[in-house]
Amino acid sequence: MKILLLAGSPRKNGNSSAMADAFAAGAQSVGHEVVRFDVARMNIGGCKGCEFCHIQGEGQCIQQDDMNEIYPHLMDCDAIVFASAVYYWTLTAQLQAVLHRFYAIGRPAKATKFAYMLSSESPDVYDAIDSQLKDAFDFMGIEIVGRIVSNEEAQENKAQFKLDECAALGINI
Repeated sequence: MKILLLAGSPRKNGNSSAMADAFAAGAQSVGHEVVRFDVARMNIGGCKGCEFCHIQGEGQCIQQDDMNEIYPHLMDCDAIVFASAVYYWTLTAQLQAVLHRFYAIGRPAKATKFAYMLSSESPDVYDAIDSQLKDAFDFMGIEIVGRIVSNEEAQENKAQFKLDECAALGINI
């Protein structure tokens, strides 16, 4: 299985990055191919709503930025996985920009599965993200097969049980 892992945290050694690492290790241990992008370290602009992609671009975004590295993998993957810190009740701005840029293609060609891992110091900040991702991936016809959240109790030492859950998600996706 080809898995596109999009990690959104701007903190290199943060909890959501550790979750992404554990997921990738688990997935690779059973032979899945994982392509990971740390989108916070890439130059990706948000959707401009210009409609070029739908009117003239035949699914190509007018913006020429690092999203062009992601699009081929997005179109060829079997599963998409997000890992994000949660700042102010939403995905990181960098990962949110990537999700908005899915608009150009409408729907990934082959992906049938989606999973996500979220980390926040607050336990009650996930409802809006859950709703957004459910609606977006339902629209794309992609099944949500996993969700892992880590709150302040699990963050103090990157609690091993959360990393074990992330690795298990990678194995079982």
